[in-house]
This record gives sequence, C-alpha cells and structure tokens, in this order.
Amino acid sequence: QVQLVDSGGGSVQAGGSLRLSCTASGRSINNYAMGWFRQAPGKWREFVTSILWSGGTYYSESVRGRFTISRDNAENTIYLQMNTLKVEDTAIYYCAVAKAAYRVLRTLDDVDFWGQGTQVTVSS
Repeated sequence: QVQLVDSGGGSVQAGGSLRLSCTASGRSINNYAMGWFRQAPGKWREFVTSILWSGGTYYSESVRGRFTISRDNAENTIYLQMNTLKVEDTAIYYCAVAKAAYRVLRTLDDVDFWGQGTQVTVSS
C-alpha cells in the first residue's frame, strides 16, 4: 500500500506560477514512474506529465514547455513546476504512481494509487 499526499495548489492569475508536491509513503518510489493527472469540472481525468525511475519525462502537448516535473528519490517526492499558467489549466491535480516497478505511467490504466488531489485555479 502506498499513500500519496499532494499539495501546493492555489489560485493565481493567468501567466502566474505554482509548484505542486507529492510525497509518497509506504514504500520507496525509486523504481516507479510517478506523475500528475488533472480533472476539470465536467471533464474526464487526463494525463499531464510523468517521470520515470530514470528521470525520463513525458508531457501532454497542452503543458509541454510550461510545466516541469522532477523527483527527489531521497525524499520520496515529486514536484510539478507550473509556469505561464492559463485559465484552461484550472483543475484538480492528482498525483499518481504506476502499478509496477519499471512500468511507464501515461494512462489511467497505468495508475496504482492516487493522491487526494489539490485544486489549481487560474483566473483571467
């Protein structure tokens, strides 16, 4: 069992920045892909970004170039630096960990555990 606690959401104006954090407990995440999904009101939960055990990264096209994911294995924590935020980035952001070691994290089917979610609101 893995517990994920995500934090760092808030309200900002368009063009602003936020940094999300997600800390895992229950086991080491060193060999697991982790990432972020988001869900806007009335929409499906969608993939945002993930980072592999090796440090390799994936980004959705909508955030590429604006968001940066990173990890600190010593702290069992991942981070999401969000810059140049847009109104359409408004959503609840959920941290996630992959179902197995050395498995990529790109879709909802790849997810084993979820964080509780943190609200990001971007106003114009």
